[in-house]
Amino acid sequence: LMLDECLAERIGLPLDDLRTLVRHVESICQRSVGQRSPVVFLGPIYSYSYLAAVKHFGLGADLVPVTTISAAFEELVRGQAKFGVVPIENSTDGRIVDTLGMFARSPVQICGEVLLPVHHCLLGRCSRAEVTMVQSKPQALSQCRNWLAQHVPDAKLVEVASTAAAAALAAETPGTAAIASREAGLHHGLQVIDENIEDNLQNITRFAVIGHRESEPTGRDKTSLMFQLNHQPGTLAAAMIAFQRAAVNMTWIESFPLPNCPNEYLFFVELEGHQAEPSVSAALSELRGQTRRLEVLGSYPRG
Repeated sequence: LMLDECLAERIGLPLDDLRTLVRHVESICQRSVGQRSPVVFLGPIYSYSYLAAVKHFGLGADLVPVTTISAAFEELVRGQAKFGVVPIENSTDGRIVDTLGMFARSPVQICGEVLLPVHHCLLGRCSRAEVTMVQSKPQALSQCRNWLAQHVPDAKLVEVASTAAAAALAAETPGTAAIASREAGLHHGLQVIDENIEDNLQNITRFAVIGHRESEPTGRDKTSLMFQLNHQPGTLAAAMIAFQRAAVNMTWIESFPLPNCPNEYLFFVELEGHQAEPSVSAALSELRGQTRRLEVLGSYPRG
């Protein structure tokens, strides 16, 4: 890590940009020598999931779009892909339910994460005054709700499968605008009517890199796990004491209802540290004795 920081300072690049550049070069080199490691992502290309995959794996990676989050997991389970990139949480809308649901029933690991600032653009082939319809995926429309009400109050809002699909449709339909990334607009030949139209300018989506590989400790790691408790008073509070005793900081917790099991929940938790570290290992060992089900989804470098 210190070497990366020194090199970034020497060449005048932010550390995150340097890491992305290195991944681009590595992925292009691997492809040039015939090393194929398919990476599935929630498509189509130029969706935010695609941009996250490029940020983590590089432009030369063998990126394969799928149409649903469940399909990304299924491709991994069938051995058709080596890695996947799926959204797990948005700073505005919260958890991504489809992703948490697939972790509950798929034997895959989290081996990395990507933090992607999401800056929405209004894209089209017309002026703002000429926009009669705005298309995007439901989450993007929700994240721009106030801006849309103020600046295009009469436009019809239409939900489509993805931001990239919205850009493709806007390129074909006069008077239709899309909410998508600048990159999607460039790809489809659209002009940026307005930029940074998200209501929360700190809008960030966190993506999980999934696969079957365990990551080695780096000193800047986090650990994800899920567990199920007996449905009794005080069981969650008792489970949390395991982290307190081991002095392990919990950074995220979400509950997820189990299908067809009334009043039964899975808890998804993220901790600072790697499961190989003594403190995290001790917390997990104590927690295992208090849960009906405990699965460590992976330890990996923080994004």
